Amino acid sequence: MAVPPLERELLDFAVDLARRAGSLSLRWFRAADLAVERKQDGSPVTQADRAAEDLVRGEIEARFPEDAILGEEHGSRTGRSGRRWVIDPIDGTTAFTRGVPLFSTLIAMEDEHGPALGVIYMPALAETVAAGRGLGCFANEKRATVSARTEVAGAVLTASGFEHWPDRMLVAAKRAGCVLRTWGDGYGYSLVATGRADAMVDYGVSAWDLAPMPVILAEAGGRFSALDGSPRIDAGSGLGTNGALHDALLRALG
Repeated sequence: MAVPPLERELLDFAVDLARRAGSLSLRWFRAADLAVERKQDGSPVTQADRAAEDLVRGEIEARFPEDAILGEEHGSRTGRSGRRWVIDPIDGTTAFTRGVPLFSTLIAMEDEHGPALGVIYMPALAETVAAGRGLGCFANEKRATVSARTEVAGAVLTASGFEHWPDRMLVAAKRAGCVLRTWGDGYGYSLVATGRADAMVDYGVSAWDLAPMPVILAEAGGRFSALDGSPRIDAGSGLGTNGALHDALLRALG
């Protein structure tokens, strides 16, 4: 049986919600009263993270009270509809707290058929990359497609950072001839989906960091997997590519 396309109304709802939440976070971006706390895992969190997630969760709960929700700041809520929303209110909180405009708001939704929609909104850049299953991928309402590069040597590979990478993986990427950059987090995946980078690697990440990426990259003509090759978003790693480079990079990075 063919998997049905997503209802356009759901994608429009998610895009609007991401833009509203991201715009709310700008209230604290580069603000003198921004307070940075540390969570138990040592990662930063701010009042902007919590306010943005509160907004998203409240809207989803009001419109879809039977849907499950997983969010970085407020955990999970069970549901009965077969759908689950996954929220990262500020992906790239370190960038946010440092005044770097490459942070994003991430919203994804899964249903009984798998990944259904994904949104990456960069409020400080006014850029949106969003996709719905069977609807295509769009960057600010224009169709987005991945690059056509077929050779790993010379491919632009971006990452959120290299401090969590095993040394062998970093050496392997260098030996493969990749051009390494750190335009990371959700922004890095948006670069791949729009053809501005060829691959994005995440290591030591959570499900909410990756949830929008399978459908965004698939609808842009690319591919997403964990570094073990599985399609999971909860394996602690992610690789997003233009598709043509995917298997070669999986082999190179091990």
